[in-house]
Amino acid sequence: MRVSFFIHNKVFQHLVAASVFLLLIFSAVGCRREAADAGDSHTEIVKSPDPSVIEIDHPERFPLVEAEGRKVADEINVCGVVTPDINRSVAVLSLGGGRVVDIKVRLGDDVKKGQVLLQIHSPELAAAFSDLQKAKADEMLSHKQLERLRKLVADGAASTKDLEAAQNGADKAGVDLKTAADHIRVLGGDPDRITSVIDIRAPISGTIVEQNVTTGGGVRSIDATPNLFTIADLSRVWVLCDLYEDTISRVRIGDTAKIHLNSYPDRTFQGRVSNIGRVLEPATRSAKVRIELDNPNLLMRSGMFVTAVIRSQRSVERPVLPATAIVRLHDKNWVFQPMDGNHGGRFQKIEVQTGPMVSDTLQQIISGIKIHDKVVAYALQFSSAAEGK
Repeated sequence: MRVSFFIHNKVFQHLVAASVFLLLIFSAVGCRREAADAGDSHTEIVKSPDPSVIEIDHPERFPLVEAEGRKVADEINVCGVVTPDINRSVAVLSLGGGRVVDIKVRLGDDVKKGQVLLQIHSPELAAAFSDLQKAKADEMLSHKQLERLRKLVADGAASTKDLEAAQNGADKAGVDLKTAADHIRVLGGDPDRITSVIDIRAPISGTIVEQNVTTGGGVRSIDATPNLFTIADLSRVWVLCDLYEDTISRVRIGDTAKIHLNSYPDRTFQGRVSNIGRVLEPATRSAKVRIELDNPNLLMRSGMFVTAVIRSQRSVERPVLPATAIVRLHDKNWVFQPMDGNHGGRFQKIEVQTGPMVSDTLQQIISGIKIHDKVVAYALQFSSAAEGK
């Protein structure tokens, strides 16, 4: 009996040990299955040799959206500077040399046409008045001689030839007198008011935008000195903007432009493109585009920085995408396009050039993708998932 009990007890212990071993094996297998199931709940990002290609498992977790075609007016954002209209700007010069004795105005002043800007003591004007006095004396003498010869010819005491010579001398004296008077007027003087001081007057009404003269300074001949002042009529101005090489083809003469100034953020000024430069700046690869516009109340001042939105007169068909499909990384805009259809696991990161918003949610795409192309609908989440692995 004791031997039988001992045998049965040993068998029972072996059965228990075998059962525990089997339970441990089943438990380990179950844990591995749970771990595998937990791994399936996350997207696995697979590294690709091409940095622009992203390979993922379970691409169905990222819905796609198709680029639609829309007719839109092309718009380009540019920056520029307010400058005077050259056609409304006049340089103030003096044809007579001398020394400046008084300056009546300064840079930035508004002036009226005919207003005295400065006075110059001019030896040339003094010499011109001297020539005028001599011409007057010669003209008076020639007329006296002509009258005397006319009486002598009438009395038969002089010949007709002498009378003709006297008439010729009187005519020449008259021409010399007129030339001397015109010379004084050209120098800025008045033949009826003898003076050696030249009054330089404003040729037009406007604003002094340049000054190159000071009191006591010397003024030489017109060929050897810069303009004394520059007066500009700022009631209409130019805005010169930089148009980069890749956007030149999108702008036409006659396109409208909305001008915004930092000084008046609540105001918008309307202008029109009047010229597109034929020469590119070598450093920036940009051309100057000229926008002409009115300047109400002279609010725009020369040198002001502006931003402009040039709007094309023509409509173009462009792809549009939801704004969520575009992500900005490293100062560039990107979309993620599937490479193997809707169910593939490879995506191409593509740089796109965006245009203005079509609505609150839709963004124009100028380049990078075409109409009907499909991209990831939520680019930021896709990018975050890719960078998190």
